[in-house]
Amino acid sequence: MTLSFSTETSAQSNETYMRIAKIVVDGTQLENYKNALKEQMKNALNLEKGVLAYSAVQDKNNPAHITILETYASVEAYQEHTQALHFKKYKVTVEDMVISLELIEVFPIAIGDKNKISLY
Repeated sequence: MTLSFSTETSAQSNETYMRIAKIVVDGTQLENYKNALKEQMKNALNLEKGVLAYSAVQDKNNPAHITILETYASVEAYQEHTQALHFKKYKVTVEDMVISLELIEVFPIAIGDKNKISLY
C-alpha cells in the first residue's frame, strides 16, 4: 500500500466542485431508484472526464434516505454533467420516485482513501 499526501494550494482546491445530495425516496420504489442511480453513476464516471468521484450511501435506520457526495473537476464540469444524456435519463426515470431532494455545496477539508490523502 502506498500512501501519498497532497500539497495542493487553496487556489488549486478551489477548482474542485463538490456537492452533497440528500434524497428521500419512495420506499416502495427504493430498489428501482438504486438501480437507476447506479447506472447513472457508472455512466458519469466512465463517460465524463470532469466527474471525479461519486459516493452514495443509505441511512442504516431509514434506507429510503440516500446521501450522495459528488466531486467534479470544476463548476463547469458539474454543469456539463447536468446536460449529459445519461443524467437527463436518470432525472426523468426517478422523478416519481424522489419525495425530496436537498442539494448542498460543500468545500473539502480532507479526503482520503488507501491510495491517497488530500488535505485542503
